[in-house]
Amino acid sequence: MSVSAARTALKATAAALDRTRPRRDGLVVLIYHRVGRRSPIEVDLPVSLFSEQMAHLASQTRVVSLTDGVTALREGRTEPMVAVTFDDGTADFADVAVPVLIEHRIPVTLYVATDFLERGIEFPDDGVPLSWAALGDAVSTGLVDVGSHTHHHALLDRLPVADIDGELDRSIELIREHLDVHAAHFAYPKAVMGSPAADAAVRARFESGAIAGTRVNVAGATDPYRLARSPVQLSDGMRWFRHKVAGGMAFEDTLRRAVNRTRYAGATN
Repeated sequence: MSVSAARTALKATAAALDRTRPRRDGLVVLIYHRVGRRSPIEVDLPVSLFSEQMAHLASQTRVVSLTDGVTALREGRTEPMVAVTFDDGTADFADVAVPVLIEHRIPVTLYVATDFLERGIEFPDDGVPLSWAALGDAVSTGLVDVGSHTHHHALLDRLPVADIDGELDRSIELIREHLDVHAAHFAYPKAVMGSPAADAAVRARFESGAIAGTRVNVAGATDPYRLARSPVQLSDGMRWFRHKVAGGMAFEDTLRRAVNRTRYAGATN
């Protein structure tokens, strides 16, 4: 079976399993990484698909900022909502994604790994980093909020305890210094939950912490520091994207996390 066929079979299985679970309303948080199809990776979407997805959200869902979505969860509100987030901080966010977001008036939170922006070093898979100036222009649209993705994109389940505070604080400082923005939200790199010490450090600094979990965040049943996010992939197209927007495809995430435990076993960032 080809890789493409295997992905399709997995997504079809996940969608079928969704039908056995009761639908719950709440906050669905989508994760994007790149737009523009400048690399062959699954999380680098063509502009046309991203634009179609944003048009769907604008016309068919209630799109909220992450801050408003987390506030609704804390207040116990149960209406269906969708929040859009991006990870890392590659240049295509400002060059390609933001114009589409402006067109459809979609608010977004970008979690940046600040060392890459500060030193201008590439992300894996030829990911050209944003400049602080370009990110500042994006923030000035009023649609872009900036959160922390650590400083070095460090995996906080294996970072020495003595290094955790500095990893978080440096990212917060740089975001404030360059953008005059308070980083209210945090996303764990590779969606891997941190150690108990990291969890405590995140809770002390941010209003939310995002991990893995392709599912709806339900008021009264969601810890805002274990916020589930649904990754959007090229192979989702529009068919499986609609399932994710509805809070489905949990089985796909369960399998991905099992694979990633081996894949990231020796990684530190």
